[in-house]
Amino acid sequence: MSPTSAAVAPTQRLPLFALLSLATAVFITSLTETLPAGLLPAMSGSLDVSESATGQTVTVYALGTVLTAIPLSTITAGWRRKRLLLAAMGGFAVANTVTAVSSEYSLTMVARFVAGVAAGLAWALLAGYARRLVAPALQGRAIAIAMAGIPVALCLGVPAGTFVGQLTGWRTAFLAMTVLTLVLLAWIGAAVPDFPGQAEGARPKMLPALRIPGVAAVLFVTLMFVLAHTVLYAYLATFLTGLGMGGDTDLVLLTFGLASIASIWIVGAQIHRRLRLLTVLSALLVAVAAALLATEPALVYAAAALWGLGWGGVPTLLQTAAGDAGGESADTVQAMLVTLWNAAMAAGGVVGGVLLDVAGSGSFPWTVLVLMAPVLAVVLLARRRGFPAAERTSP
Repeated sequence: MSPTSAAVAPTQRLPLFALLSLATAVFITSLTETLPAGLLPAMSGSLDVSESATGQTVTVYALGTVLTAIPLSTITAGWRRKRLLLAAMGGFAVANTVTAVSSEYSLTMVARFVAGVAAGLAWALLAGYARRLVAPALQGRAIAIAMAGIPVALCLGVPAGTFVGQLTGWRTAFLAMTVLTLVLLAWIGAAVPDFPGQAEGARPKMLPALRIPGVAAVLFVTLMFVLAHTVLYAYLATFLTGLGMGGDTDLVLLTFGLASIASIWIVGAQIHRRLRLLTVLSALLVAVAAALLATEPALVYAAAALWGLGWGGVPTLLQTAAGDAGGESADTVQAMLVTLWNAAMAAGGVVGGVLLDVAGSGSFPWTVLVLMAPVLAVVLLARRRGFPAAERTSP
């Protein structure tokens, strides 16, 4: 599909070259967010701060998104979508370069905040972009392809980044991200069509969207699920070090990522018929994985596989549930979901740091287990709106 300055009609087939560029953008966004999880001890030593302080690089990234996603989405609502996507990805190139060369903790934190700002713009764009590329019957599949960048980042990106960091230094991993982003900018320019922004009268209105039945339930589940995941994931290297398995971090992340890819494939195939069931199963699998880590640490790899199976499809499930519940206000609900998602990430970094200092890394899986209880409760209760028991009749 050729790029054009005019609006492009959605196609009746999947434009894979364009969708794969969006998946790569998702990959870069996800990997920039999570890469410190595998590099925490090395980054801590280079920046001469504690591991809990280095863990706040995840928190400040999330804060950059939380504080700016809605204001910037409103300000740029009238911008053409391709220009905005290129600007967001360019922000990642700058932020990752600065992170790679910085020797000062304060400058690193500024760079991570800028990356979070870029992420807020990117996440608000990408799902909607994928939907607009295709006809309604293909929208669910298009989103699943774009969101495949998340488990690929977890499966290949973070383990590879961890390996590269151990082999040549953590800074090389961030520089590699810059090179990939520059390639992606050219790819987007060649493959992705342009779309107009929103008309003045169609700008986001948050409070009315929040009152739509089912929206609050989806947003609550998003907040708690991401918080539970981040508490453990952001400090996974530290948790494994506490078990005497610090050298296995890349392999554990690989196990998690491979299971995540299987998860998103299953979700992509079944989401239009079984969104509620898949969400319940995802929550249960993450809870079981946390219970194993808390009580049977020898089963780390089994727990990582269950965790990946539970988590991999969650972004697609929650974005689809938010879009379905929001109806005509779907774009506004997606912007709220992005903000809450990153607020939960920020809170997860803070909570994890406090737990590490106060109760030790062994407290992480127990915390995940406690947080998953209200997630399951709300999904089960929201059977009419939010996570309906009835089959979805449209993608």
